[in-house]
Amino acid sequence: MKIQFCGATTGVTGSCHLLQTDKYKVLLDCGQFQGGKSQDALNYEDFPFEPSEINCLVLSHAHIDHCGRIPLLVKRGFHGPVYCTKATADLLPIMLRDSAYIHEKEAEWANKKGQRKGEKPVEPLYTVDDAERALALITPIQYDQKIDINDEIRICYDEAGHILGSAITELWVRESDGETKIVFSGDIGVMDRPILRDPTFIESADYIIMESTYGDRLHPQNAMSIQQLVDVVLRTVRRGGTVVIPAFAVGRTQEMIYEFNKLYDEHPEEYQELKDIMVYVDSPMASRATEVFKENASVFDEKTQEYLVRGDHPLEFRNLIFTQSTEESQRLNEDDHPKVIISASGMCEAGRIKHHLKHHLWNPKSTIVFVGYQAEGTLGRHLIEGAESVNLFGEEVMVKAEIVNLEGFSGHADMNGLLDWAEAFKTDPTFFLVHGEEQSKKNLAKLLRDRGATVIVIEENSEFELKPGEKLSSSETTVGGDSLAFDYGLSKDELHMLRNKISEIESEIGDVLSSAELATGKKISQDKLVRINNIIQDLDSSIKELRSVLVQE
Repeated sequence: MKIQFCGATTGVTGSCHLLQTDKYKVLLDCGQFQGGKSQDALNYEDFPFEPSEINCLVLSHAHIDHCGRIPLLVKRGFHGPVYCTKATADLLPIMLRDSAYIHEKEAEWANKKGQRKGEKPVEPLYTVDDAERALALITPIQYDQKIDINDEIRICYDEAGHILGSAITELWVRESDGETKIVFSGDIGVMDRPILRDPTFIESADYIIMESTYGDRLHPQNAMSIQQLVDVVLRTVRRGGTVVIPAFAVGRTQEMIYEFNKLYDEHPEEYQELKDIMVYVDSPMASRATEVFKENASVFDEKTQEYLVRGDHPLEFRNLIFTQSTEESQRLNEDDHPKVIISASGMCEAGRIKHHLKHHLWNPKSTIVFVGYQAEGTLGRHLIEGAESVNLFGEEVMVKAEIVNLEGFSGHADMNGLLDWAEAFKTDPTFFLVHGEEQSKKNLAKLLRDRGATVIVIEENSEFELKPGEKLSSSETTVGGDSLAFDYGLSKDELHMLRNKISEIESEIGDVLSSAELATGKKISQDKLVRINNIIQDLDSSIKELRSVLVQE
């Protein structure tokens, strides 16, 4: 049996791992890469396997970095079943249709610009039709049920506690030389979170594919306390500002609604200042996802079930408003009254949140509150790392708003949570660490090794042969590496910084072109437009030449 790591090997997106026996090929997740144009470019590359040869796909949960390339897999020949939990099956139509729509619109915009330059038209990564074909393959199964997906492999989904429907996957692989058990963690959630049940602790495995998102960090003590969120809202309201919360449409938004429900319904006397402050969920996807949450209340934790029994739905409260239309969204930024806006995307890479940031980042009265992980290269990451200005829709916007990072609201277990989960295994498994930035993986690996575990840090797409009864040797990294870093003496961090900088410049070029186009015939003369265009073309050519050097592998 072989396992091939095909994604989430150098960061926290693009989750994809191939399990191969003599008879079958089973894919674990097929996620989209996120985090700027350099990461987005990876989505268009060929899969390191033939999609038509994959027998089935076992999906951990519905976040785009785990499911976002399933329609592309179908487009390129895959036609087997996609196994997932029922709640995940309910969320996937929302996620994949929306993702397909975005890819179609991005291709449409690129072709509109490219046509004027005589460039060949580009295709979207995948279309809504591709997404519909993928959705037709969804095969939901229940938690805690052992299912034979073929005559060699049995799986069981356990609660992961990350988002609604998220699962840890146990796989038993039977071959002629014996049986091997593999556990795929997916994304491990936090204990005692609102709404969701706690992640399952498993006691036995031969091999573990384990995420390491927060492998080098602890969530601040009491980080999920409603009081911290209340304090942020109160001080913002007192200075007449708006609280803007970038939140993932699935998971984090519903948790924010839950917290505000407690604030408004359980403490009406204590927080009189907030009684007229409205909370807007400005994301059609989040609105639809919230309805899916309501329909899957059977998998809520006990405390949330108690709310339902009392007749107080935890995802509803009197000051909550879901906006739908673009006009409603625009009116939020035309209104100067203090309020709370929860909007997607959670890393500020797309969607309505970018418009809200454009209207509030420059305002020292307002506050931007981050409640989820911000991947390298994303706008959200730049903001929490102290960016003084950012480019939004071709306009330089100064960062004067208060930036708050409530990291404890992240849906990922922190370093201690990961260690607790790993230490529950009573066997002596080999850990493959994926889904983490370099330092997070290495730090978690050291901690696990100090506890006697065998650990392999996955840093490049790679393949291992697994044999029953035989252990792999613990190593710092896999074979392979970045040829450019080797040839030019660059560290991986320096190389990553260069790549991200190129992506930022490319993005700025696109924004300038967009602004210039909108101004045609209004404020900029045709002669000046030609000069601007020539400068941009020179920059674009230089960047392409530099990229051709940097991407040598």
